Amino acid sequence: MPLQLPTQRHLFDLPDNLAWINCAANSPALGSVYQAGQLGLARKRHPWTLGPAQFQDDVARLRGLFADLIGAAADDISLAPSASYGLTTAANNMAVGPGRRVLVLATQFPSHIYPWRHAVSRDGGEVMTLPRPASGDWTQAILDTLDDNVAVLALPQCHWTDGGMIDLARIAPAAREVGAALVLDLSQSLGVVPFDVGEIQPDFVCSVAFKWLMGPYTFAFLYSAPHRQGGAPLEQTWSNRANSDVAEITEYRDDFLSGGRRYDMGERGNYISVPMAIAGLEQILAWDPANIAASLSTMVDQIAERAGALGLIPTPKAVRAPHMIGLRFPDGPPANLIEGLKAERVFVSQRTDSLRISPHLYNNQEDIDRLFEALAKLS
Repeated sequence: MPLQLPTQRHLFDLPDNLAWINCAANSPALGSVYQAGQLGLARKRHPWTLGPAQFQDDVARLRGLFADLIGAAADDISLAPSASYGLTTAANNMAVGPGRRVLVLATQFPSHIYPWRHAVSRDGGEVMTLPRPASGDWTQAILDTLDDNVAVLALPQCHWTDGGMIDLARIAPAAREVGAALVLDLSQSLGVVPFDVGEIQPDFVCSVAFKWLMGPYTFAFLYSAPHRQGGAPLEQTWSNRANSDVAEITEYRDDFLSGGRRYDMGERGNYISVPMAIAGLEQILAWDPANIAASLSTMVDQIAERAGALGLIPTPKAVRAPHMIGLRFPDGPPANLIEGLKAERVFVSQRTDSLRISPHLYNNQEDIDRLFEALAKLS
């Protein structure tokens, strides 16, 4: 049974009179993540303190932590600078072809659109955009559309604009039945919603670090299934070559490191961001995503109830994620809504026609009260 965690605000540096309910945009740095970054900067200031631990051991530890989070092997994990880098790596190593389709969602985040547009311009085929269902039930809409012509399902686990949830446990077996590959951008769910590659069996999974994984900006992770680990990396680096030891760096070779490590970005051993990403993942694993989801779901349910009392339309409970909710205004959002909320020291996001609220464990009851006091003034 998941635990209800108390507020963890003491682990962050957040003023009491400010409500940052915007983790889907950017997580504030944990104290431990900030300290790890400071240590990295000190190493840059004094480069003679750098050694193999920073360039090799920390990278290996980071792979292992991310692998633990998703139930994978460490060698299945590659390090990337962004979701677009990882998803482009995936798309570059998958064929679509004439008469085949890549299925995406309406208003899906562009990092999971442009690589597939490029893939079909290269191979033939088309990107098919699934309209937003009136019911909000993306899962059923995907299942109703899925057929033998779909080569790739390029999906999130929840929609970035309003937290609309996709039930991957239902989607995955249906995809396998028709021979469709499953490529997932979990940047808006991983670290909160439990996910296991053994259950879902995706072809590729990518996630940025700076949102729900509590890590640094310009850092991401890519999981590739064992049968997808023979492809071409996006870069031609020396560090992802087999036996890539600095002492043998000019003994050029064409074979790569085993597993998904072949897809690593250049300069993967970033001694500032790697320790920050480690600290973030250590905290996520200590909290446990199942506990985080249960705790945030209680908060999101309260937001939905109070929004309804103001006449706003929340993402329906049956089809929303536990950690994110969209609020829609019957007559459209008021002008200058985000600026008005900022003036009340409430920070959320507007995405398309949805006011996106995305709390985390650093939020408390005072933050929720501040949000609704501000909305009552502005609605």
